[in-house]
Amino acid sequence: MSMSTGDATRAMQTRWDAVMMRNYGTPPLALAHGSGSRVWDVDGREYLDLVGGIAVSSLGHAHPAVVDAVTRQVATLAHTSNLAMHEPGIALAERLSALVPGGARVFLCQDGATANEAALKIVRKHMQGRRSEVVSTEGGFHGRTLGALSITGTLSKRAPFEPLPGPVTFVPYADVEALRAAVTERTAAVVLEPVQGEGGVIVPPDGYLAAAREICDSAGALLVVDEVQSGVGRAGEWLLSVAQGVVPDIITLAKGLGAGLPIGAVLATGEAALVLQPGDHGSTFGGNPVSCAAALAVLTTIERDGLLEHARALGQRWSAAFDDVDHPLLSSHRGLGLWRALELSEPLAAAFEAVARESGYLVNAVRPTTIRLAPPLVLGVADADRFAADLPAMLGAVS
Repeated sequence: MSMSTGDATRAMQTRWDAVMMRNYGTPPLALAHGSGSRVWDVDGREYLDLVGGIAVSSLGHAHPAVVDAVTRQVATLAHTSNLAMHEPGIALAERLSALVPGGARVFLCQDGATANEAALKIVRKHMQGRRSEVVSTEGGFHGRTLGALSITGTLSKRAPFEPLPGPVTFVPYADVEALRAAVTERTAAVVLEPVQGEGGVIVPPDGYLAAAREICDSAGALLVVDEVQSGVGRAGEWLLSVAQGVVPDIITLAKGLGAGLPIGAVLATGEAALVLQPGDHGSTFGGNPVSCAAALAVLTTIERDGLLEHARALGQRWSAAFDDVDHPLLSSHRGLGLWRALELSEPLAAAFEAVARESGYLVNAVRPTTIRLAPPLVLGVADADRFAADLPAMLGAVS
């Protein structure tokens, strides 16, 4: 059956075009509701969601634990501002601190960009008057706000908004020697992802993050690890950096932490944990009780239901299944946990995304030759197997 644009979707696209700014273009999809790993559009068509709101919907859609936590909290206390404490916020900070060996101090914000902005302010104040340069990586992504954009390693994203805060030096990702050469006595911090998400789920060689830690220590620079996409189970670990035996000075989190509710977090250790003082930084909506309640439900459910182990096992099962796909358009695949990339031999990722949508699957053409898969951590084995089984036919429909 054809999955071409339906009447209800077209009507919403017309309304969108009339009032929305053009930064997203016109989306081809209008979603109405979801359940678990499935979503339905406004024309009633069902899709298996393998995008997960761009690695955000960690527990899928309408998960009972999140629905219950948010419903209870919004009926009790929805907002306090940062002029008062509340139990969900303190409890969440305690849970997040415990994920870091030796503990961490926590700042709660709204999303990944605001987490990285806060991290940059910590770096600036800590190094004030001594160092100002930041080293980041080509192909990295850290957000769209001006500070976060300044360390995002894609020129096409930065150029329209220059001049940006700096100075920032970009080095090739996963190149230890290039990183070592770039970090000097002028370097305030190195900012990188343990796996590049928007870059196409690029997994560096073993030891890369440990080498970055050693390089920073030798130069007296801070190590900031952006785990906005990799953290909270996406790669099959709570924190990918800590799982690799590395304790950064600053870790940023967001995306899957709130299972769709807006929340970000900055975890800081050592001297970096003590930099911000009263008046230095804040967020009106950051760490509001409802989002904190959702995040607590996420952490509890991942632990209770063994979703870290599930993500690792199902990711390995997918990897084995993709190994068996024999089609010239699929040149390779990579990833960790339920965070995978299908690399195409031709720049046809957008066409594949459309074919997949027609076939009832939502995937993400993150690069011209790269399809990103970041499904809910609750994705079932049967659904994962069905996508793998249908993959050759979808590749064939593209080529």
